[in-house]
Amino acid sequence: MKVILFGASGMVGQGVLRECLLDAEVESVLAVGRSASVGASGKLQELVVPDLARIADHAEALQGYDACFFCLGVSSAGMSEERYTELTYDLTLAIAKTLAARNPGMTLTYVSGAGTDSSEHGGSMWARVKGRTENALLRLPIKAAFMFRPGVIQPLHGVRSKTRSYQLFYTLAAPLLPLARRLFPRHVTTTEQMGRAMIKLARQGGAKQVLETADINAV
Repeated sequence: MKVILFGASGMVGQGVLRECLLDAEVESVLAVGRSASVGASGKLQELVVPDLARIADHAEALQGYDACFFCLGVSSAGMSEERYTELTYDLTLAIAKTLAARNPGMTLTYVSGAGTDSSEHGGSMWARVKGRTENALLRLPIKAAFMFRPGVIQPLHGVRSKTRSYQLFYTLAAPLLPLARRLFPRHVTTTEQMGRAMIKLARQGGAKQVLETADINAV
């Protein structure tokens, strides 16, 4: 299986990349980002695209892949709905449509979030935009698409968040997260489980297209 990964330098992306590199059936990984960040080696290659909105200019380099793991995202804090839509819906769809045109047999997994609003009409701005994004991705003419809606994610194996406030939370909560996973398995997952679930769904498919935390852990 050949994989394209967006957001490899983020917390979830780091965990997904680790699982891809460890999996013997993942032949190669292409990490796409605005700057070189993970370091190409072995079966890992990097494609630097300074303006991801112009991803279509690099379409030929994105052909021949079996799966896309989309872990790219931004916080909506302090953003207008218009700006958040540009960075979440518009950018994601520009990338996804380019990939779909070149790889109709691809499986795409998109990291959304717990509380995403599929109706697109709820009171939470970020949830509406994420819901609109999910719905559009599910309509793509590709083999399969899966939407991941994790709640609390425990970073494992040295994975760290680039967002300072998030990393502070994970540092302070580190002693409690293993206990939280045991007590609330339907609400807490790990970067390792996220990566393994993506790989398994890309390889074998799955019955659910929208997966909450419990579904991710079950896969």
